[in-house]
Amino acid sequence: MNRVVLLMALLISGITGHCQKFPSEFWHDGKVVLEAGDTLKGSVKYDLQSDMVQYSTGNNLELYTARKLTYFEIFDETSKRYRHFYSIPYAATGAYKAPVLFELLAEGKMTLLCRESIEYRSYSSSFYTYGSSSRLVLVYSYFLLNEGGAIEPFIGKKADLLALMGNKSKLVEKYMKVNKLNVTDRTEFIQIIQYYNTL
Repeated sequence: MNRVVLLMALLISGITGHCQKFPSEFWHDGKVVLEAGDTLKGSVKYDLQSDMVQYSTGNNLELYTARKLTYFEIFDETSKRYRHFYSIPYAATGAYKAPVLFELLAEGKMTLLCRESIEYRSYSSSFYTYGSSSRLVLVYSYFLLNEGGAIEPFIGKKADLLALMGNKSKLVEKYMKVNKLNVTDRTEFIQIIQYYNTL
């Protein structure tokens, strides 16, 4: 009996894991601002991995690359909030900069930007005889834009972030401790940067 219940639980979790929908898979109410200055309002669907945005109104469907965009905004029904994205020149490798789409999470003397991707991740599980399973998950990559305009990927930990905050690091560290905030949580990371920007 226990094996049947366990088998059913695994089957249901596997089905729901494969049916997960991500924000980039939906059409959102929003607007697109083109490099030429035109503002388009309608339904917007984005793909940050390809740096492309689809725009639809009525029967018209248009596709824009990051080179043709300045900005786009959506109301994300999955998180019930407005999200803002900018096309910013960025050199992922080497010195050549090309327009890349970033989500703006927090703005100020330290600006927090984000890109998202959908990736397969492996998970070990004691429920599976052979040790692990894989599933698609939403992965965030963070970037810090400093006052000088340089964008740097943030792949560090709390100590790395505090090192960037100079003489404000002790205040931020205390704030993080009192509020139990961690840079690995998206919402908490935003809160940390917003606090730092008020100092």
